[in-house]
Amino acid sequence: MAKFGKKYQDALKLIEADKFYAPKEAVELVKKTSVTKFDSTVEVAFKLGVNPKYADQQVRGALVLPHGTGKSKSVLVFAKGAKVQEAEAAGADYVGGEELVAKIQGGWTDFEVCVATPDMMGVDVTRAINEIKAGKIEYRTDKAGNVQAPIGKASFTEQQLLENYITLVDTLIKVKPSGAKGQYIKSITVSTTMGPGVKIDVLKANSDK
Repeated sequence: MAKFGKKYQDALKLIEADKFYAPKEAVELVKKTSVTKFDSTVEVAFKLGVNPKYADQQVRGALVLPHGTGKSKSVLVFAKGAKVQEAEAAGADYVGGEELVAKIQGGWTDFEVCVATPDMMGVDVTRAINEIKAGKIEYRTDKAGNVQAPIGKASFTEQQLLENYITLVDTLIKVKPSGAKGQYIKSITVSTTMGPGVKIDVLKANSDK
């Protein structure tokens, strides 16, 4: 059995083991139970009543959290001509064409997200960069029907975390697959990096109370 440090044990004492918390209580607790010296990421884990091996029960997509994730991703943009200046003005970290392709083929991977301009892929480059920098996250079910996604940092205010959380829950509810039967959201747990999990009452899943 894994042994946890004193900070973790002290944090665990703040959580009632058999209690399912309202979202507002849960984010208050998760801030108090952060155990790392660095600014922990706050994550939400959902167990959904879906079987992703069937096409009509897959859950995946992307959304922009109202308060971002607390981390700015480095963005590479493939562009040429006037689109180079547009991408740079929008905040891209790396902009180029064939020379970047050659660099990547040589093993360079010092970026997190890649975007191509309309003449290369068909995307509004300014909007794409702005959304990524603003805190766009992706979500998808794993083989067991679980979804995990970040909703911010432990340094965020309780209101920021709550609003990000509700945006994520509302999105998952809206994209409920047509093939999903029975209870859709089976469990929700919020936690910080290396911190204990706080269980949320699924009957109050998108409540702001």
